[in-house]
Amino acid sequence: MSQAQALLGCIADDFTGATDLANMLVRGGMRTVQTIGIPKQLPAVAADALVVALKSRTIAAADAVEQSLAALRWLQQQGCTQFFFKYCSTFDSTDAGNIGQVTEALLHELGVDFTIACPAFPENGRTIYRGYLFVGDALLNESGMEHHPLTPMGDANLVRVLQRQTSTKVDLLRYDVVASGVAAVEQRIMVLRSDGVRMAIADAVSDQDLRVLGEACAELKLITGGSGIALGLPQNFRRAGLLPAAVDAACLPQVNGLAAVLAGSASKATNAQVAEWKATRPAYRIDPLALARGEPVVQQALAFADQYIQQEPVLIYATATPEEVKSAQSALGVAAAGHLVEQALAAIACGLQQRGVRRFVVAGGETSGAVVQALDVRALRIGPQIDPGVPATTTLDAQPLALALKSGNFGATDFFAKALRVLEGAPA
Repeated sequence: MSQAQALLGCIADDFTGATDLANMLVRGGMRTVQTIGIPKQLPAVAADALVVALKSRTIAAADAVEQSLAALRWLQQQGCTQFFFKYCSTFDSTDAGNIGQVTEALLHELGVDFTIACPAFPENGRTIYRGYLFVGDALLNESGMEHHPLTPMGDANLVRVLQRQTSTKVDLLRYDVVASGVAAVEQRIMVLRSDGVRMAIADAVSDQDLRVLGEACAELKLITGGSGIALGLPQNFRRAGLLPAAVDAACLPQVNGLAAVLAGSASKATNAQVAEWKATRPAYRIDPLALARGEPVVQQALAFADQYIQQEPVLIYATATPEEVKSAQSALGVAAAGHLVEQALAAIACGLQQRGVRRFVVAGGETSGAVVQALDVRALRIGPQIDPGVPATTTLDAQPLALALKSGNFGATDFFAKALRVLEGAPA
């Protein structure tokens, strides 16, 4: 199958979110290629799904809309027939955007009047009930996400959150309807549309709920949500005779070379992963305040790496506690602190590549975006899952890199070591 015959076109608002979605599609048997931004030219490769990874989650809403519409138009040119707008399973956004504004613009561009919004990902503990998003057993606003440095989530009611971002009518596709099955969901969607609702938050507490929603939305031109809702989409194409019954969609080439881990996320999960690594392996922390003072932090980190990388992988991280993050933001400003860290880790990635590192594990969506751009990554082939939401990937180059790009909140405590094993070709 050529790229012009791709079935599903996806727009992701950050890089790790894109790989998360691509991972779900590969697990469903769809050969998936992820591009870094809108490519000028895509290498000839068989793909059932294309995922355009943007870095639009926290930029100005108008810019996010412009980039998302450009991605949509490119995907239309590739022959895609259904479209997916992917955002974080914790609905990362602010009252100023960007989920509502981008969704509204995509609806208008496609000339359609309705879509669902479902960030649920039960496998990773994200569930929605009566419109309220839970992270594990905690409401979103009590999960630690209320302290997120860029998109603090202070309201767990997603109907309210989405309604504050758009002038269009938002309502709820309730759990009792979803639990009643595909026909009930289809009927409820018809009622919502007749009432002028253009976006509906969809409840889901299990993978079966996601499969029901996926099948019920088979005819929707646009679907929005986290990667979980994509669980039911491959089977829609299979039922329509457009996708083979079975295919090994996760095969990747072997990548040899040195390995390293870079972590910029300040999430609870990444903090735990950093602590696990530091207990037994070499690690170096970069300080945003030192970066701001003009100290040669990048050179110091690379000098540290030089001591170890020929024998074993190293971790270079900016991960910090919420208190440390707030202190740096107070001194430097939120945007400036994040930008300094991202650019430093990106420069370190380039230095490591020059030293022979070919396998990278990167933690944090913004960090991953900065790193892949610095490494001039244009497109990724998506391989086997490492942990829920995180696949192994390789670049589509003559001399590929192997990458594991992890959302800050994802992955088990031993994720870094596990990811390195999978990137070496070992089973997950």
